[in-house]
Amino acid sequence: MEAIEFKTKIKNGTIQIPKRFKQNTGHTVKVIIISEQKPNQNDIIEKLLTNPIKIKDFSPFLREEIYERL
Repeated sequence: MEAIEFKTKIKNGTIQIPKRFKQNTGHTVKVIIISEQKPNQNDIIEKLLTNPIKIKDFSPFLREEIYERL
């Protein structure tokens, strides 16, 4: 396995590969996208409120249980 790294912008859902790496085209690759832009905290909370994570057998604490922990 070979790892290469470069910075580019995603345009219309397409990642432009720099010319120096074009010889690798045609091979299967694994793509990991790391955004340099920090996510907006409000967007994350809004997303979780809209689409909560479902956990099997989850039951929230009762009010009494919350105050017992203090």
